Amino acid sequence: MIEHRFTNWQPWRSRGEIERLHYPGVYAIARTKEDLSGAPFDLSESIIYFGMTNALSGLIGRLRQFDDTISGRRLSHGGADRVRHRFPGYAHLASRLYVAVAQFRCDPGSSLPGDLRKMGEVARFEYLCFAAYAEKFGQLPAFNDKKAAPKFSKRMEHEG
Repeated sequence: MIEHRFTNWQPWRSRGEIERLHYPGVYAIARTKEDLSGAPFDLSESIIYFGMTNALSGLIGRLRQFDDTISGRRLSHGGADRVRHRFPGYAHLASRLYVAVAQFRCDPGSSLPGDLRKMGEVARFEYLCFAAYAEKFGQLPAFNDKKAAPKFSKRMEHEG
């Protein structure tokens, strides 16, 4: 059901090559030793996170925030902060990450009814992804589960 909306998997380091990242949308991040480069999106246990954005900066901005956080450059993404807690070594982690996106063509700066409806579809689609994953695997992706996945920044607060 959700699979047809996503692009093929791209290596994390090649995420900027995905077309139309300036649009809002939902993104899936997988962590695996398997080379998923160019493979069609599928709902697999290697998916560690689903996220979405309706921001003016689109998917490219949100993926940049994710990367900034897992690399330790800047804390700007809560889900990535949880990933960093478990996998603090950026180079090793990034070499195993893959991303697929579902873009929604609309203007997030607009208040036109059609654009507002599309932005609502983005939020709804993220929850459809959560539901599909939970149906198939009996739980949320590891780093969407806020109770089970602590944040790196919280660890630093306790140690500091």
